[in-house]
Amino acid sequence: MQLYALGLNHHTAPLAIRERVAFQPERLGQALHDLTHADSVREAAILSTCNRTELYFAAEQPQHAADWLARFHQVSLNDVSPYLYAYPQRDAVRHVFRVASGLDSMVIGEPQILGQVKDAVRHAEEAGTMGTLLHKLFQNTFAVAKEVRSTTAIGANTVSMAAAAVHLTERIFERVADQHVLFIGAGEMIELCAAHFAGAQPKSMTVANRTAERAEALAARFGAQTMRIDQIGDMLPRFDVVVSCTAAPLPIVGLGMAERAVKARRHRPMVMVDLAVPRDIEPEIAGLDDVFLYTVDDLAQVVEAGMESRQQAVIEAEQIIDTRVEGFLHWMAGRVTVPAIRALRDHAETLRQAELERAMRLLAKGEDPHKVLEALSHGLTNKLMHGPTRYLNQAEGEHKAEVGQFVQQLFNLPRQG
Repeated sequence: MQLYALGLNHHTAPLAIRERVAFQPERLGQALHDLTHADSVREAAILSTCNRTELYFAAEQPQHAADWLARFHQVSLNDVSPYLYAYPQRDAVRHVFRVASGLDSMVIGEPQILGQVKDAVRHAEEAGTMGTLLHKLFQNTFAVAKEVRSTTAIGANTVSMAAAAVHLTERIFERVADQHVLFIGAGEMIELCAAHFAGAQPKSMTVANRTAERAEALAARFGAQTMRIDQIGDMLPRFDVVVSCTAAPLPIVGLGMAERAVKARRHRPMVMVDLAVPRDIEPEIAGLDDVFLYTVDDLAQVVEAGMESRQQAVIEAEQIIDTRVEGFLHWMAGRVTVPAIRALRDHAETLRQAELERAMRLLAKGEDPHKVLEALSHGLTNKLMHGPTRYLNQAEGEHKAEVGQFVQQLFNLPRQG
């Protein structure tokens, strides 16, 4: 039985494919039961987020899990297999350590993924699909993620435009959790920004986009609301933070619109982040006293400042992970010998009990205790040495020397000259 990680993520699959194999939370219990009843799959946990769907499981080989994944979601395996990865034991362990530590995320170092991994484990525990291997794996996973967070600066510096948008917002508002956020657009950059702002748990998030379908799809992933893009002028005063990135040739938020919003807000501050080129927000808005407007260039400065220290943190995190992978694999390798160790101890205990009972009977008959102890020690020694001695005597030809060396190492015997 080996450990495997099988799945796809934002590195390997487009959103259209990721959506087709995502698991709804209410179906996870049934999915886990189904998976562990698939051929050869014994233990399983499922991690399903907007950026990844991954199965962590113990099985003889991974193909049955891939077949099950396609069958469960009623998709053709041929459609999803080009995007799937299947990591065998060592790579699987390293992968889950990297995922939980934020090294495999769309935004390096983001902390939300650790909570999502913990949720996946909780669902598996509730479904009864966690066995000894996965329990130990995820115990180690959480310890590694904690070590990476506490001993490196992996989450301390901003290295993406999306993270920089949150960082600059926090300069104005002490708590993003108290603010209402509007996203204009529904492309990849807005998706990244939504993921970052969602991590800060704002009071509300709203998506405005020219195509309602894309706005609704993005909003559904982050628990946001939607509105038509032509409603922005009337609704703008409700929002404390505006993040815009569209392909519009002309500005969407003009100076007059912003002035009316500021007046309606009674001069409460607003943060506007314009990630579009050409701009979505008229640059003259930066002159308003109560509006803090940031452009792509402003965010780039924040990103550049954090990049150098983050790169060093990634190197340090990878070193921690490599060390912990070896430790976990050493534990797994030790499990291979556990049945043999247990059988050896049981055998020795059986022999001990038999000799002890024989000695007790002799003592009860009044035999000399010294002779009884001598007989006990000789009998136990003879029985314990019977197996190794026979093993040595039965060795033939060129194997005699190898067997002799093996027995010497096994019993830590001095070398014979």
